[in-house]
Amino acid sequence: RRAEGMSLGRGIRVGYTPDVLTDATAELSVALLLAACRRLPEATEQVKSGGWTTWKPLWMCGYGLSDSTVGIIGLGRIGQAVARRLKPFGVRKFLYTGSGPKPESAAEFGAEFVPLTRLAEESDFVVVTCALTPATQGMCNKDFFGRMKKTSVFINTSRGAVVNQEDLYEALAHGQIAAAGLDVTTPEPLPTDHPLLSLKNCVILPHIGSATYATRSTMAVLAANNLLAGLRGEPMPHELKL
Repeated sequence: RRAEGMSLGRGIRVGYTPDVLTDATAELSVALLLAACRRLPEATEQVKSGGWTTWKPLWMCGYGLSDSTVGIIGLGRIGQAVARRLKPFGVRKFLYTGSGPKPESAAEFGAEFVPLTRLAEESDFVVVTCALTPATQGMCNKDFFGRMKKTSVFINTSRGAVVNQEDLYEALAHGQIAAAGLDVTTPEPLPTDHPLLSLKNCVILPHIGSATYATRSTMAVLAANNLLAGLRGEPMPHELKL
């Protein structure tokens, strides 16, 4: 009771677990991108359903990363980690957009800071890794998808609300863009009768960006250490200053 009273008197302290999920989420972003652009779920379903017959020149063809342009929305820790992993695939050019240029972060990839509209128009792959803010909510909408190439692939591992899902469905259903991969949706879980789930060119995962054993274990230890420090009245290893 005494600890509870002290907590209420001083306000609620908030601990968090930064950085630990960066690598796991970046790896998942790349996996999701490859699954979408090379049509992996669709291809495995063809094997199971008997659709795999004789060899055909264009059957199950998708889009490759070699000599492509990749646009990253939000070149923070995760965005940089994604670019770092994609660069060895032979990406020709990286574009990025956000609240402002980050020349020191962009230098490693030779990435160019551009407006959102130009990123949409020129990118072969768009990867969303930005934070959800009033400025980014719904930013990937009808206008955005309408500017993308018909051969482009859209990946979101940030937050579902950054995307207008109705507009994404229309873009995918009518061939405005080639494919999409989502690890985040609105709502979560996504209802099993949601229109996006009816599309072959949309790969949806159940928000598993941080789901490696090592990452989840590290997150748990950090959370426990934050809690113990807070109960002792000590500075938390990672405390949000409100």
